[in-house]
Amino acid sequence: MESVTPPIRLEGVTQRYRVISERPDTLRELFSKFFRHKTTFHDFDALKNVSLTVPKGEMVGIIGRNGSGKSTLLKIIAGVYRPTAGRVQVTGSIAPLIELGAGFHHELTGRENILLNGLLLGYSKREMLDRQQAIIDFADIGDFIDAPVKQYSSGMYTRLAFAVATEVDPDILVVDEILAVGDLPFQEKCFDKLKRFRAAGKTILLVTHSMDQVLKFCDRAIFIEKGQVLFDGDPEQAVHFYRDRVLPSEPVLVEMSSH
Repeated sequence: MESVTPPIRLEGVTQRYRVISERPDTLRELFSKFFRHKTTFHDFDALKNVSLTVPKGEMVGIIGRNGSGKSTLLKIIAGVYRPTAGRVQVTGSIAPLIELGAGFHHELTGRENILLNGLLLGYSKREMLDRQQAIIDFADIGDFIDAPVKQYSSGMYTRLAFAVATEVDPDILVVDEILAVGDLPFQEKCFDKLKRFRAAGKTILLVTHSMDQVLKFCDRAIFIEKGQVLFDGDPEQAVHFYRDRVLPSEPVLVEMSSH
């Protein structure tokens, strides 16, 4: 039987940054330290030897403290960063929802940005015009669709970005926390769409601080701490592991219904 190549595979991935330890106050001090070779810095590994495989049709929650390396991991998978070491293999088209407003031109309208995003993702103008009304209907931002996106609230950004990313029908959807800025009805609408995506064999990576979302929607969860994968497996066990490690020093976000 022929083996199926997983959509995402990472082998020994490390992402290293050089951090300047002493910041000069003026440009003159900067050049002085540079020419005297006195600028001090240290290396910081945002990810350390991470290996994981994500099969087709799986929804994976990625959890951990702020600054643990979750967003760096997504950016490497999305091709935003090239890792310092290791191997990354991504098979299929990918739609990243990593930073609020990323990929939007702030002077263009929402309608114009739909077309622009589609072209950047490799679709033709005709294909995006065919998808345009479905995107507008899902985003449900009314007349703001014809306003410059620089006038949008964070919720409007989220609505339009999610609508575009899911309507272009990628093989892999990468979502980093941006759904947290949407209201609860829109979040439910988004997760209904994600469930349909998973049923259609799409692969989904979700960075979230909501343990409820992990337990309710994810097939698997990965806990990252200081750039290392400390747990990879059953969502319920991952949540227990997360709470045992995090609760003493950091509150866990819990969704509450409004009345």
